Amino acid sequence: MDIMRFCSKTPIVKGWSEDKKYCVTSSMGTKYLLRISPEGQYDAKKSEFETMQQVAALGVPMCLPLEFGTCQEGVYSLQSFIDGRDAQDVIPSLSPKKQYQYGIKAGEILQKIHSLPAPADIEDWEIHFNKKANRKIRMYRECGFQFSGAQSFIQYIDNHRNLLRGRPQTYQHGDYHIGNMMIDSSGELIIIDFNRCDFGDPWEEFNRIVWSAQAAPSFACGMVDGYFHGPVPIEFWQLLALYISSNTLSSIPWAIPFGPKEMDVMLKQASEVLEWYDNMQNPIPTWYCTHHPKTCHEKHFAK
Repeated sequence: MDIMRFCSKTPIVKGWSEDKKYCVTSSMGTKYLLRISPEGQYDAKKSEFETMQQVAALGVPMCLPLEFGTCQEGVYSLQSFIDGRDAQDVIPSLSPKKQYQYGIKAGEILQKIHSLPAPADIEDWEIHFNKKANRKIRMYRECGFQFSGAQSFIQYIDNHRNLLRGRPQTYQHGDYHIGNMMIDSSGELIIIDFNRCDFGDPWEEFNRIVWSAQAAPSFACGMVDGYFHGPVPIEFWQLLALYISSNTLSSIPWAIPFGPKEMDVMLKQASEVLEWYDNMQNPIPTWYCTHHPKTCHEKHFAK
């Protein structure tokens, strides 16, 4: 890559990615997103870039992948730059109706993303996720910190593992929530940060909806409704509760190295999740039931 073709290079420090990110500007005044990863990640980043090209071809609004290669600093990808604001700063300030409309759009976009199939030789989902869940339970038990309600998550996981059997697998964004979305200058919703992309049960992709529901419950409701465009299967809610239980449990050992501030964030989130799910006794969270009381009442008592 010829860095000299860029007139400016401004670091972007947001996010948890290990990639170095920059906003670079060409001599013609065009802005681009430049991501640089360690050289040893060449194969993984090449695969990620190629899959992003497939996603972009579906018409998903995103940073378009333009160029991939190596440079002095490592492996780079050049993408289109989004001029706009973070969705997590914009959407919570909107009316519930507008939040819901953006959520519908996010759900429709996710459905497009999930139209890309997983490789035929991928490990069976039931086997794969059970390994993941067992590892996360073990990590929690060995981390040296216990919190009230953890056993409710563990019990829910163990009692619902049968739901994993026969689940389909597709391409996943890998970190799909309001924090990885932007609102561009024309008001359109844009999806960013595909660097955690993977393959798995498409419904598992909703496990990060916790962040969206905390920030803007109406947006989270719209996201589910936009994805299904009709009645939401009870099996979806039951599986999502399993996936959220697994994630919430593992967030505690993940947060410990980052110190008390991050621990407080995750403990608060765990407490909120337990409240949404009535200590994992009702698979439909309260933030959804608030918007769909009749539907939730029927499903809760039809279990």
